[in-house]
Amino acid sequence: MVTYPEAHILDVVGPLEVLNGTRYFLPDGPEPYRVTVVAPQAGPVRMASGLSLHAHRSIAEAAKDTSEIDTLIISGGHGTSAALGNAELLDYVRHAAQRARRVVSICTGAMILAKVGLLDGRRATTHWWWCPILEQRHPEVQVDRDAIYVRDGNIWSSAGVTAGMDLALALVEMDWGHAIALEVARFNVMYMIRPGGQSQFSAYLVAQRAEDPAINASLEYIMGAPADPLTVTALAAKAGLSERTFARRFKDETGLTPAAYVERARIQAARVALETTPKGVEEIAYVTGFQSAERMRRAFQRHLGVSASDYRYRFRDVRADDALIRDGPDHP
Repeated sequence: MVTYPEAHILDVVGPLEVLNGTRYFLPDGPEPYRVTVVAPQAGPVRMASGLSLHAHRSIAEAAKDTSEIDTLIISGGHGTSAALGNAELLDYVRHAAQRARRVVSICTGAMILAKVGLLDGRRATTHWWWCPILEQRHPEVQVDRDAIYVRDGNIWSSAGVTAGMDLALALVEMDWGHAIALEVARFNVMYMIRPGGQSQFSAYLVAQRAEDPAINASLEYIMGAPADPLTVTALAAKAGLSERTFARRFKDETGLTPAAYVERARIQAARVALETTPKGVEEIAYVTGFQSAERMRRAFQRHLGVSASDYRYRFRDVRADDALIRDGPDHP
């Protein structure tokens, strides 16, 4: 994690809390992440909030380390403007990125990635206030103003502040699987489903726990059995409620009708299968409740703006396709 004076403290601690929280759900496994905070100077670094964080290493010290980096994260915040003039910091990011499996920017950290050329020809996002500035200063970057976060090959960028936690949750899912990510989301009281087509992964909906026990049980049932006939009649019967009462209480808790929630839950299940399994689109459509590839295609287009096949191409598990990481999504 690269930070600097006057950075936004949540840009640093938010993603790190999500990543480090994974260890609670891997009690017998390896330590999920070992974190090193790097700043212009080791020791206390004053954040924009007035609080200080402790940097483990100075940039000068970190630059001497030539070992591989799994994930290089660049924080953002009010101090970004000054950081853009720090040649030592920029040089470190430029060279460290070459030995990192993936590179991540939080909030205005995207400005630093763009400054050193890492976003040239790529899609990216940043805090909404800075999006037009990123576009103006770096016209070679394809800026997505609406995205919660964006992945283009092995480069990830997020919108402002808490969007960095959404991005970190996506990293957990990539590294440790959907089930662990869901537990981390619940632990952090975060949302989990990530819609938004080929540019946006927003985490919401499925990890939400309803206060009503009957509705909460229904949510878990929907996610656990997306291929079942999840009609209002069937769900209401399972919840022991009349259809009218069930539909009303369900919408009060989730903000969605049962049918809308079921479709989004099926999209989530299909998305995970498309990203992480070699199953064909037709088979995935069947096991996730869409019954046909055409129905799934229409649902993906409606909610995500891409077909299921295009989604798989853009977001498939990069561990199974090293070329995607090395060359980016335009070079399969």
